[in-house]
Order: sequence, then structure tokens, then C-alpha cells
Amino acid sequence: MTEFAPIDERFNGPPGVGQGGYVSGLLAAGIDGPAEVTLRSPAPLRRVLDLEHCDDGSVGLLDGETLVAEGRSVDALGLEAPEPVESPAAEGASAQYIGFGDHMFDTCFVCGPAREDSFRVFAGPVEGRELVASPWLPWRELADRSGDVRPEFVWAVLDCPTYFATCLDGERPRSMLARLSAELLEPVSAERRYVVTAWPISKQDRKHTAGSAIFTDRGELVALARALMIELKPEKSRAEAA
Repeated sequence: MTEFAPIDERFNGPPGVGQGGYVSGLLAAGIDGPAEVTLRSPAPLRRVLDLEHCDDGSVGLLDGETLVAEGRSVDALGLEAPEPVESPAAEGASAQYIGFGDHMFDTCFVCGPAREDSFRVFAGPVEGRELVASPWLPWRELADRSGDVRPEFVWAVLDCPTYFATCLDGERPRSMLARLSAELLEPVSAERRYVVTAWPISKQDRKHTAGSAIFTDRGELVALARALMIELKPEKSRAEAA
């Protein structure tokens, strides 16, 4: 068991809780190749957690005796990315972002319109296609010394648009990320323009599955993910979800 550095309060999804994709990316940092992270309970901010390395190569993140998340290596995502969205179309789609009017967690550091310092990944519907898209320009401060955006931020960006992909049919399911599987194919460079897309895959009862991808502005695929979201029960409030 080793100590896991506290999650900075800036990197929230729901208020007071670590953004699911970001937490998943932190946990996946020690896993080679494609990884799958299952979120078991909200990740607290500004608290030292414990990282457990298991004999089978998987890892667990614990808050005392509470399991926060567990990650493991996977062979492949079994997912095919759609054709890329060109930057002008992504700009137009972003202007139609439904989160501008009603957002479950509008202070999320990736997609929250209530924050001036959010990543502004506002994924809106692309005309004529069954997906959402947003431009993304990563800041220099997100990168390591080589200029590559740190993986946890790439995972974070792959997370948020998947929820909005489940809203294309006009429904607004109140859902939380339960599992994120991702493969980072190429480095994401700071201060280079990208397009993030997400699309619905399936729905079964309260389970929603969606895919997401990040492309360069030339249409080159650099990251791919599959997200499982669980729709909150009607009696569960936003405060309880957080």
C-alpha cells in the first residue's frame, strides 16, 4: 500500500468530488496500454488516499476502508471510432451545447460553463450525424516537460462528452460515470487544436454506454474511450450524487 497524492480541489466534476475521468486517468497511470477503471464511490478532494497494487496487476484506490476505484489492463476496447468531425463543424456543434441551459454539474473543470477556467469542452450535436463534438485547445500548463498533455487530463476530456452523447434523443438522464476504458494512441500536444467527439452505443435499463474519441485538427485519431454511465434513481438528489 502506498500513499496517493490528494486530488486538487480544482479538478472536480460534481461539487466536492473528483471528476470521474480525471480520477480514472490518475489510477490508470501505472497501467501499460489500454486500461479500464471502475469507479466504486466518489473520490474525495484534498485528502491523502491509499493505492493498492494487487498480485494480478490491477490497482485499487482506497479512502480508508472505502474502495474508491479499481483499475486493470485490458487487451482492447472493442470500439471503432467514427469518421472525424472537421473543426468548423465542431465549432458549430459546440454552440448548440445543451449544458449552457441546464447542466447537472456546471462547475465541472472540463465541461462546466459556470467556470471561467474550465477546459470548455462543450460537446454539442453535429448536424446530420448521431454524435456530439467540441473543439479543444489544451493549455501549456496541462503538459509535462516534453509538451505532451498529461494522461489524466486526456482521460478527463474523454469522459464528459459521453454523457451529452446520451442526450441526443432529447432525454436528459441524470447519470454518473461508473466505468471508463481508454486507450491513448498518440501523445496529445499542448497548444494544438483537437476535436473531441462522443456517440451513443447502447442503453439497457439504467445503464448507458457511449464512446468518445479525440482527433487532431487533421483528422488523426489520438485517443479512444468507452464509458458506462448509471442513471441515478429518481429519488436520488444532486447532493446525494455528490
